[in-house]
Amino acid sequence: MFHSRLFLGTGKFSSLTVMRDTLTVSGAELVTVALRRADLSGKDDPFADILQYVDREKFLIIPNTSGAMNASEAVRLSRLAVEAGLPKWVKVEIHPDPRYLLPDPVETLKATEILVKEGFTVLPYINADPVLAKRLEDAGAAVVMPLGSPIGSNRGLETRAQLEIIIEQATVPVIVDAGLGAPSHAAAAMELGAAAVLVNTAVAIANNPPLMVRAFAAAVSAGRAAYETGLPDARRSASATSPLTGFLEVAR
Repeated sequence: MFHSRLFLGTGKFSSLTVMRDTLTVSGAELVTVALRRADLSGKDDPFADILQYVDREKFLIIPNTSGAMNASEAVRLSRLAVEAGLPKWVKVEIHPDPRYLLPDPVETLKATEILVKEGFTVLPYINADPVLAKRLEDAGAAVVMPLGSPIGSNRGLETRAQLEIIIEQATVPVIVDAGLGAPSHAAAAMELGAAAVLVNTAVAIANNPPLMVRAFAAAVSAGRAAYETGLPDARRSASATSPLTGFLEVAR
C-alpha cells in the first residue's frame, strides 16, 4: 500500500509551515496527528489548523490517541476522529505515566480489541514485548509498533534484542516507533527486518528539519536494502579481502 517505509509524526515542529515543508520533501505517505483530549466534534477544534497543513491527497493521516490515560479515552478519541472526517485508522497510544511515557500494555490491548471489532485499522504503540505483540496480532491489530527507546529520548535501539524476537515471530508488519534520534538508528531498525520506522522528535527539533528528514529517508532505504540483500555474519577473527602470499614472488 505504501511505497515509503518512513512514517512521520507531526508534533514539536517550530511552526506549521516548517512541518508542511518537511513533510513535502520527506517522501513519506503516512503521518500521525496527536489528538490529545480534544473534542473533535466541537467548533473550537484545535486540530483544524494543523490538518490544513497536511495534504490529504499525498498523505494518509492517522489520528493518534496520545494523551489518553486508558482504553476508554483512546476509544472515545478514535470515534471522535472519525466523526471529524479522519480515516478509520488509529494509532493507539496510551501512556498514563507523564515522566517516561511508557505505554500501558493492559489498556492498549483492551482498546485494540474494542476498536478492531468496530472496524478500525489499529496500529498499537507498545513496549518491545514479544508476548504482548503476539496478543495484539491475535486481537486483530494491523501492525505492532514497539519502541526502540522512550518517546523523544533519541537513544536509539535500546530494545534491540526484544525487537529481534518480535520481528522473527510477527505475522503482521513491525514498525519501530519512538526513540530513534539519528538516521543510523533508523537504518539499524530496518536492517533487523522492521517493515518501517516512525520518526518525529529527531526531525522536528533538528536545526534543518527538511534536511534531516531527507537523511532519515536515505537511511531507511539503505537499511532496507541491506536487510533484503542479507548482511554477512560477524566474525571474531580477521578475514583477508586480498591474497597475502604469492603476488610478491610474481612481481619479482
